[in-house]
Amino acid sequence: MSQILDGRQISKALKQSIADEIRDWTVKPGLAVVRVGNDPASELYVNSKEKACAEVGFYSRKIVLPEDSTQSTLLAVIDELNQDAKIHGILVQLPVPQQIDEQTVLNAIDSRKDVDGFHPMNSGALLNHRRGMPEGILSPCTPRGCLKLIEHTGIPIKGKHAVIIGRSNLVGKPVALLLLYADATVTICHRETKNLKEVCLQADILVAAAGKAHMVTADMVKPGAIVLDVGVSKVDGKTVGDVDFDNVKNVASWITPMPGGTGPMTIACLLENTLIAMKNQN
Repeated sequence: MSQILDGRQISKALKQSIADEIRDWTVKPGLAVVRVGNDPASELYVNSKEKACAEVGFYSRKIVLPEDSTQSTLLAVIDELNQDAKIHGILVQLPVPQQIDEQTVLNAIDSRKDVDGFHPMNSGALLNHRRGMPEGILSPCTPRGCLKLIEHTGIPIKGKHAVIIGRSNLVGKPVALLLLYADATVTICHRETKNLKEVCLQADILVAAAGKAHMVTADMVKPGAIVLDVGVSKVDGKTVGDVDFDNVKNVASWITPMPGGTGPMTIACLLENTLIAMKNQN
C-alpha cells in the first residue's frame, strides 16, 4: 500500500515558509492574475490563487476581461502591468479565447514578471541550466511542485529512472529537465511511443501528464515506484487524473491523489516564483 503524497499538507509548509520570510517586509510581493472570459474552471483556479496570496500576505490583483475581448485589449492590460512597480508577477490564465494568440500574449509579459515560466527567456534559461534545482530561474510551477513532492519522499532522485508520459511545454518537457538536473535518467513518452507499458514498468519515478483519464493502470507500474499524477480530466462530472489511483496505490511506494496532489503544489510554487521574481527585480 502506497504512502500518499498529500499536496495540500506539503504545500502548507512551503506557504508558511514564504509567509514567515516576508512578514516584516514593508513592500510585499505583488501578483496580478488576468482572466479572459467566464470559464468556470478558470474562475476556480484564479480564485484559489487569490486566496493563496491572502494566506501568505502578498498583494494581489485580479483582472477579468469579457469573453469577446480583443488581443490588443489584453496586450494593453499586460503592458500596464509590466510597468506597475507594485506588480512583481503576472499570470494570464490559460486557455484564452480563440481570437487571442496564446504565444503572443505569453511573449508580451515582461520575462522578469513571468511567474508561469513560459516566456522564451525563462524557457531558455531553464534549458541552459546544468545541475541542481535552478534557483533564481522562473521555472514552470507544476514541474517545480513535482520535484518538491518527490523530494518529500526522502528517496534520492540521483540515479533513478524517471519516465514522463507527456511532452507539453507546460509539464512534460520542463519536468524532464528538472529531473535530469537532479541526476535522474529520463525517458519521455508520448502518443507515438511503442510498448508504453514496458517502458513505464522500468520507472522508479513515473509522472503521468497526458490528460487521459486513468490511462496508467496497476500493471504498468513497477512495484515501489513513486507515481505523480498531473493529468486532469472530467468523467461523469468528477475530476480524475491519468492514474487509476484505487489500484495503482497497491503497487506504488508513494502516490499523489487527484485532486489534492500536484494542484496545491502548483499554487504554492506560483507564490514562490512571485517571491523569486521580486528578489530578481530588486
